[in-house]
Amino acid sequence: MTIKESWLLPEGIDELMPQEAAQLEKMHRTLVDFMRSWGYQLVVPPLVEYLDSLLTGTAKTLDIQTFKLTDQMSGRMLGIRADMTPQVARIAAHKLRNEADILRLCYIGSVLHTLPTGLDGARNPIQLGAEIYGHAGPESDIESIELMVTLLNVSGAVSKMALDIGHVGVYRGLAECAQLTESQEQELFSALQRKASAEIDSLLQAYDINADAKQMLQELSELNGDQSVLDCAKQVLKKAPQSVQDALTTLEQIANALTQRLPEIAINFDLAELRGYHYHTGVVFAAYKPNSSHAIAAGGRYDDIGEDFGLAQPATGFSLDLKKLVTELPTQKLHQETIGVQWLEDASLHAAVKTLRESGKVVIYQFPGSETPTTHTLVKLDGHWQVTETGTHTRG
Repeated sequence: MTIKESWLLPEGIDELMPQEAAQLEKMHRTLVDFMRSWGYQLVVPPLVEYLDSLLTGTAKTLDIQTFKLTDQMSGRMLGIRADMTPQVARIAAHKLRNEADILRLCYIGSVLHTLPTGLDGARNPIQLGAEIYGHAGPESDIESIELMVTLLNVSGAVSKMALDIGHVGVYRGLAECAQLTESQEQELFSALQRKASAEIDSLLQAYDINADAKQMLQELSELNGDQSVLDCAKQVLKKAPQSVQDALTTLEQIANALTQRLPEIAINFDLAELRGYHYHTGVVFAAYKPNSSHAIAAGGRYDDIGEDFGLAQPATGFSLDLKKLVTELPTQKLHQETIGVQWLEDASLHAAVKTLRESGKVVIYQFPGSETPTTHTLVKLDGHWQVTETGTHTRG
């Protein structure tokens, strides 16, 4: 590698400069403290795990996104985490299974992807999230959504947002009702995700399914809009199985609660929203900035996540990329007060510097032959070390 190339980073791998790093650290502290005020306990999973543990259960879907390496101590394969959610589920099911009937956990840390996700191409997000384990009702989904929205507001990076809410149980129930084969279910799933109406019609015409199921699946992609779409869905899907009716009831309960709790947020219900279809088991939700098609935070219900770790339990939660959120903030210059002091071997000077630093001040020693710009200077006046504005003192 030439000198010119030695500073290049891999594609999709980025770094933060001092201003953004300072904003990241401030946001990190603010959001974690805020989650703790809601009763969420912070956990710190490891960056790497044995691969077979890391990709257990529904986490198998992360296989293609996971960097793999050989452990030189054991000879076993390791994986660098691509998502912290399965790790936290392992902790909840294994290490904290006897802590409480309902467990609230939060986490923050770097993850690594083999391939970029989204148009920004980032492969090294800093993931922040919160999960609730042990509760299967809509109340925990409501809390997760409300906490996600509130965190985005608290971050200062998002002034306006919209919510998109769906329920994978609607399509799953209709697919079972239509007795679709696995390949048919996947084909139609792909077309619904793209809202490809002509392709949906073509596929349904080709499938040998009953007329009622065909009509309901055909109209599913059009069932999106404000809360009134749920009333429409009750009519359109009235012949659907009970699991679909239960999903609509859950969405209605969530809609009523969020209208009261988050009246300023525009909520869109999309019954063909199938994000994480092979991972989620119920409600799915995401937050968007105006005029953007890329979610800034997303989550949903994923019951029985801990089954492969010895404790199947209901769970719901969300996550976001903290680093991406920081880049949404306006760039700010660091306006921190800094105190410069000439390098001297003087015990009273070092004592004064220590006292200032312990009180939270930033004190920078000026090395001989060079000088770092500072807002203030520590000088000895009348036998005492005093802080003055840079350039205003008279040395004593």
